Amino acid sequence: MPKVNLSHFEAALLFAFFTAVVFGVVTKRGDREQIRYGLYVFGCFMLALFGLGWLMYFGHG
Repeated sequence: MPKVNLSHFEAALLFAFFTAVVFGVVTKRGDREQIRYGLYVFGCFMLALFGLGWLMYFGHG
């Protein structure tokens, strides 16, 4: 079995993607609503990821 070696960013990206897919499917009924909400949630995760990353960068010195 091949070993998967992901960086922290890649792991966070996969988490955001799969979580957004699940949120979209579970919370909305129509296909169009599911896609739009999934993209919205994915965008929010990415915004939070970059925002917290910069906050930690500047806070750590």
